[in-house]
Amino acid sequence: MSKVVLAIGGNAIIKEGQKGTIEEQQQNIIESGKPVLDLIEQGHTVVITHGNGPQVGNTLIRGEMAKSAVPEYPLDVLDAETQGNLGYLIQQAFTNEMAARNINKTVATVVTQSVVSKDDPAFDNPTKPIGPFYSKEEMEKIVAERNLTFVEDSGRGYRRVVASPKPTKIVEKEAIEAMLEKDIVVVTAGGGGIPVTENNGQLQGVEAVIDKDFASALLAADINADYLFILTGVEQVAINFGTPNQQNLLEMTVEEALRYMEEGQFPKGSMGPKIEAAILFLQKGGKNVIITSIDKLQDALEGKTGTRIVMN
Repeated sequence: MSKVVLAIGGNAIIKEGQKGTIEEQQQNIIESGKPVLDLIEQGHTVVITHGNGPQVGNTLIRGEMAKSAVPEYPLDVLDAETQGNLGYLIQQAFTNEMAARNINKTVATVVTQSVVSKDDPAFDNPTKPIGPFYSKEEMEKIVAERNLTFVEDSGRGYRRVVASPKPTKIVEKEAIEAMLEKDIVVVTAGGGGIPVTENNGQLQGVEAVIDKDFASALLAADINADYLFILTGVEQVAINFGTPNQQNLLEMTVEEALRYMEEGQFPKGSMGPKIEAAILFLQKGGKNVIITSIDKLQDALEGKTGTRIVMN
C-alpha cells in the first residue's frame, strides 16, 4: 500500500460562519475525516497535516482581551499551542472512529518545528494577515508601543501582517519516519510547523507563519511519500475560474502550471501557493501530487477526479 500525506485546510476544521467552539471543531473533524479513515482502513500509511489559521486568529484575540491579566505569548508559541490543540482533537476523533471500525492502529501528534532562513526575503515584506481587525486609532497605538506591521484590509479595518517564509527543513523528520515504520497514523506539521531559525545547531522561534502546503510538500518529499494530496474547497483546479470559460483540469504538467501562473490563473491568495507547493514536491523527487476536495479523496486516488500535476 501507499504512503500518503494529506494536507487539510484549517477552514475544514472551523467552517465559515462558525464560532469555532470545540464541539464544532470535533464534529467537523469527524465529518471531514471519513474519507481519510477509508484510506487508513484500506491499509495505506497516512500522514495528516493541517492548517491552523482560524485557530491562531482566535488565540490572538483571546490574548489581546486578556493581556492586562496574563502575559502575551509570541507567535511561535501560539503556533505550538494550536498544533497541540488540533492534534489532540484529530487524534482523539480518529482513534474513536477507528475503534468503531475495528481498525487496530495508533494515532499520534508530533508538534513540529520548520526551519526557515533568517535571510528569507519574506521577512522584509510581511504579507500574511493574522488576528483581529483594529481601528486606525487602535492600530496606531499598538505600533507606537510595539514594532509590528499592519495593513488596511478591504475597508474592514487594520490587521497585523507577518512574514511567510519558505520552510527548508522539518526538524522532527526522523521521529515522524520512525513512527511511520511502526504503522502509526501521524498528525504533524500543523499550520506549516513552528517557524524557527537555526544557527550552529541552536533553534530559535521567530514571529512568522509558514504556509502549510509548502511544509507538507517538503515533508512528503523528505519521507518519500507516494502521494501528496493538497485538499481544498474545490474538486478540481480550474483555469478561467468563475467565468463562462471555466475549464476544470484532470491533469496538468509543471510546465503548464508555470505558464498558467504567469498568466495570473492561480492567485497568490488562493490556488497559487497550492500549485507552487505541488511543483516543489515534484521537483524534490515526489511521485504523485493531487489537488482536490476531501470528499473526493478516493475518486481522485483512482484518477476519476481531482487535478493531478505531473513532471513535463
